[in-house]
Amino acid sequence: MVRNSSTASEILAVRPSRRGFLIGGGAVGLAGLLAACGLGGGGEQGAAGSGKGDIRALFMKQAGYSEENINEMVSAFQKATPEIKVSADFVSYEALHDKIVAAAPAGTYDVVLIDVIWPAEFGSKNVVADVTNRWPASWEQQMLGGAVATPQYDGKFYGVPWILDTKYLFYNSAHLQKAGVDAAQLDTWDGVLDAARALKSGGVVEYPLIWSWQQAEALICDYAQLLGAFGGSFLDDSGQPAFQQEGGVQALEFMRQTIVDGLSNPTSTQSLEEDVRRVFSSGQASLALNWTYMYGLANDPAESQVPGDVQVLQTPSGPSGRPGVNGSMALAVAAGSQNQDAAWKFVEYVTSQQVQEKYALSSLPVWESSYDDPAVVKTNPAVVPQAKKQLGDLILRPQVESYNAMSQALQAEIQLALLGDKTPQQALDDAASKASSLLES
Repeated sequence: MVRNSSTASEILAVRPSRRGFLIGGGAVGLAGLLAACGLGGGGEQGAAGSGKGDIRALFMKQAGYSEENINEMVSAFQKATPEIKVSADFVSYEALHDKIVAAAPAGTYDVVLIDVIWPAEFGSKNVVADVTNRWPASWEQQMLGGAVATPQYDGKFYGVPWILDTKYLFYNSAHLQKAGVDAAQLDTWDGVLDAARALKSGGVVEYPLIWSWQQAEALICDYAQLLGAFGGSFLDDSGQPAFQQEGGVQALEFMRQTIVDGLSNPTSTQSLEEDVRRVFSSGQASLALNWTYMYGLANDPAESQVPGDVQVLQTPSGPSGRPGVNGSMALAVAAGSQNQDAAWKFVEYVTSQQVQEKYALSSLPVWESSYDDPAVVKTNPAVVPQAKKQLGDLILRPQVESYNAMSQALQAEIQLALLGDKTPQQALDDAASKASSLLES
């Protein structure tokens, strides 16, 4: 994995992020089984279609835009474009990848939401359409650069960036005040641990920290931020695993020690981002990493028991920096869609600047000029300043065709270390061995 090369000054002309979460389970999963059976690629050749009629879109349930947000977008699109009817399906992020792969041969979907880690696989296997010739040249200047990179692979565009995010550090200001902790010390991971010890010893909460450490892509996203903070990388310059080396091991040792010391809630190993949000919003945790969307919901009295006490900071610094995980996602036209023109019209609409600015509280826009719009800043005044700082330093997960299986192998081994069944070094050595085989195949 490599850092995003964009500078801080470029990042508002460049904005990466996603959301990313996971594909849980074994090291192969449904996608691997489909590929083994010769069904891993796209289905019948798609067609432009009439640009009218019915289309079906696949989204995810958690983080970024809510189901309510998306249903509102669909309704508004249909009102503006009555000749197209959109049916929206939702699955968990955990199920999204395999759902896309399984549906591809039948051409079930016209539009699918894809993670930043999937263009290499989906583009090479003709699961999503190459839309390079549909991209207006102006978009590359008008969108943030990191966003533009999200749907790209091998010099081609396989979608339009839509959900831009990285994980931020959220804290409960009332909890910190009770424990006599200055929020300034949360600038470093060592300071976060000191704060957690003070919160625990002061009886504010039993487990100050809550994480998304279920065996899923969510775990890799948290690990990625710590990997970068400790100076590690996923792959070396030759494209071979490097996470089993010093920085990667230190990151996992850090994670495990927070459990051993009783600072991290042990349920973290069964938690995804929505679980983190719920625990934090109930007041049972004081500190958490999560995507942008948590800020609005954790401060919403209808969703949270701690509204008004939730604050957000960029990710803390470690010995080697403070990279945030690139969590971008894009909307893609399915390669097997028989109505690709209508699908593209829908993608254009929901990724438009006007629509994205309306829902900036859930996910910050991909459009550079949006960050100068007082209405956007007002929508999320706490997050936007942190985003401006954080988005200049992001860490990417490997852009390789075998990423999904590689991630699953790493998830499983990290889990064993977190549960104390293996040492961090042994777990990462074993994961590197599996990853090497996948990269060579």
